Amino acid sequence: MSMFHSTTERLIDYWRSRSRAGESPARADVDPSEFADIISRVFILGRSASGVYPVRLAGDYLSELHGGDLRARNALSLWAEADRFRLRAALEEARLRPEPIVATCEVRADGAEMPMEVLFAPLTGVAGAQDRFLGLYQPLGFTAKLGGRLALDMKIRTIRSAGAANEEAPRLRLATLDGRRMA
Repeated sequence: MSMFHSTTERLIDYWRSRSRAGESPARADVDPSEFADIISRVFILGRSASGVYPVRLAGDYLSELHGGDLRARNALSLWAEADRFRLRAALEEARLRPEPIVATCEVRADGAEMPMEVLFAPLTGVAGAQDRFLGLYQPLGFTAKLGGRLALDMKIRTIRSAGAANEEAPRLRLATLDGRRMA
């Protein structure tokens, strides 16, 4: 049973075919011609030492959705302010345990919303650090719902791992025993 949209799964499978055990693929191993039919929805992020995620490359779909060239823009600024810390933490975790993550979100435009999956798959840069992400915008609804309006931001519904290495550990729950709270 598929966990994500088939196109998202396809790019995750591509990423896995380029990765080595416990390591993300090198940016140089990614050949965009192998997924040319979705290239307008693909992006690559960088990562600076200060934790900024500049957009390095962005397909036409992203530029049209956000109203212009995204190169050098901090990718976190595209998300709702309340979700930026959560996304940043998930990106850092994905870098440390090289597995793709998928954020399911609502793209919010003036008076309209559209569901979307956004894939972030870590890549290794030329210096050997995991300082890049291969990504994909995958609409889960009709893009016409936005009526040509520009995205104001994206609101996260969920962030899920695309692999076992990045899954969350079970959370502690409170329970009571004889009227006492126990973890």
